[in-house]
Amino acid sequence: MTRLVILGKQGAGKGTQCALLAKHYHIPHISTGDMLRTAVAEGTHLGLQAKAIMEAGELVSDEIILGIVHERLTQADAQLGFLLDGFPRTDAQAQGLMAMLAPNKIDVALDIDVPDDVVTKRMLARGRDDDTPEAMQRRLELYQTETAPLLELFSKGGFLVSVDGLGTELEVHGRVIDAIERNRSL
Repeated sequence: MTRLVILGKQGAGKGTQCALLAKHYHIPHISTGDMLRTAVAEGTHLGLQAKAIMEAGELVSDEIILGIVHERLTQADAQLGFLLDGFPRTDAQAQGLMAMLAPNKIDVALDIDVPDDVVTKRMLARGRDDDTPEAMQRRLELYQTETAPLLELFSKGGFLVSVDGLGTELEVHGRVIDAIERNRSL
């Protein structure tokens, strides 16, 4: 069983590494954004709650996100492991995840570390409409305020592995696999 959480700034290469890791470990890549859209589309109880909140322009609460993640992790394809992307984003979500998995735990919380100037260049190269300088700066600020506490929490739990995200996709992937396997054998 392989239970992974992937962390990193926007533009760090999480999406690329998630696709490679899901294939390598034969586990589902579970994105909270995708889960919210699916729950809304399927009209689940939590999806309907999330839809109303999102339509009002508000952030979906930790309680709703935890409920949607719990629903997703009970599905058959996640029973042999999973890769969580975009979750947890807050301390409450991280604590909820640990409670949800108890007595089991995650195997690794993987942080793909890339300097701010590099992720900024990567985001600019993507050419997305929402990648304005102001939006990119705000995302980096949010990463520091929201994710930094999670890095500390996962580090204290012995789950955190930080990997240098510079290099080719395959170079980074090799470092990621090595780091995961080293941490799992501890």
